[in-house]
Amino acid sequence: MKELNSCKDAMAASIENKYFAVAHLYKDEKAMEMHIHDCYEVYFSISGGKQFLIDNKVYDIEPGDLFLINQYDSHYLTQIDKELHERIVIMIDPDYMRSISSNETDLDACFQDRGEKFSHKLSLNQEQQGRFLYFINKILTSNGYGHDLLERATFTELFVMINQIISDKKNNKTSEKPATYNEQVDAILSYLNNNIQYPISIGDLAKHFYISESYICRIFKSATGTTINKYMTARRISIAKSLLAEGTGVSEVCDRCGFTDYSNFLKAFTKSVGISPKKYSQYCNR
Repeated sequence: MKELNSCKDAMAASIENKYFAVAHLYKDEKAMEMHIHDCYEVYFSISGGKQFLIDNKVYDIEPGDLFLINQYDSHYLTQIDKELHERIVIMIDPDYMRSISSNETDLDACFQDRGEKFSHKLSLNQEQQGRFLYFINKILTSNGYGHDLLERATFTELFVMINQIISDKKNNKTSEKPATYNEQVDAILSYLNNNIQYPISIGDLAKHFYISESYICRIFKSATGTTINKYMTARRISIAKSLLAEGTGVSEVCDRCGFTDYSNFLKAFTKSVGISPKKYSQYCNR
């Protein structure tokens, strides 16, 4: 498999080929705003970084951290705090992941099983990091006769390992707790997600938390790297995609996601996803 050097290229390749793609990155691409994409993403940090905002959780990024992001998770990577930022990103078509699962082994579980103590982050130990990098190297260097089968077999083995790590953590009743930047921002994120179906203004938030509008905007941007309005729009689009994929009608989705009117919903969804809500629903439920 060809090693890519752009997250966007890997994303496009996985969707176009209905397969998976690997990018090994050393420098930061132009930072994307809070976004959602139609493929699964595995983000493995080699050098560490600053912070990840995924849905309503803020995570510090350390070397050896592995993040699992599904197609409904809105996420944003804050600006890195040093020049070198080495990481490996795997983009995966969800249908391909499901196709290689079996009745006994659901490899899709690491992206879809969201229990009460779920964390997007796995902190891998040295042995696990070594195994992860071994599998990636094997995928990227397989060539000659049978290279495609070896590539797929290694990918499968990699996700057996990842799901096994998650299963072991559950059985040991341990959980990864996100390292949050600011307790006030935690409360704001929780409030936004619990009330995302209602129109919420910056003024409403400021009154609820008894702080000024300028202050609440400043601490939110400082902690998450994005604005409150961009965050709310991304979360609403993320929820809308999930509801549309379940077969919920477009008008009902608009109402349940907190958009003030359908034209705003249509404009925001189409800009974020690339197609209208109706076409997205038809694509998911064909």
